[in-house]
Amino acid sequence: MTIKGFRQITFSINSKERTLVIDMRQSLLEVLREELGLKSVKEGCGVGECGACSVLVDDVLVDSCIYLAIWADGRKIRTVEGEARNGKLSMVQQAYVDEGAVQCGFCTPGFIMATTSFKEKCHGKKVSHDEIRKAHAGNLCRCTGYQNILKAVEKSIES
Repeated sequence: MTIKGFRQITFSINSKERTLVIDMRQSLLEVLREELGLKSVKEGCGVGECGACSVLVDDVLVDSCIYLAIWADGRKIRTVEGEARNGKLSMVQQAYVDEGAVQCGFCTPGFIMATTSFKEKCHGKKVSHDEIRKAHAGNLCRCTGYQNILKAVEKSIES
């Protein structure tokens, strides 16, 4: 369905199918926050540099601020809200809690999704500190020296 400047899209968000009519100029970030109320997805820079808006689209890490929502049609999207199961945090989320890898929390959901993506790609193999750093290079934190975040990543990969 297309109405001058609008389009109907259907996608899976955190394992729930949704159909929305959206403005074709909207970013995925705008749709997730404004239309679906998923507040973990934050707008930091708005140009794909900080990673605060990171989500998984078909298991690929993307910056939702520069990803048009119309591109999500027919895709599977995951945000940090969908990672917990039956009230229990995911291994990655729990590792961030256990290692105190949160300060103000603004960047944390994006980091968690980057770590989730990295963990799924590693399939339990041993990884180096450099590989961890490279996998998280698109995520910035203004509050910390990254040490606890790196510890959380290591812990989640080990589990």
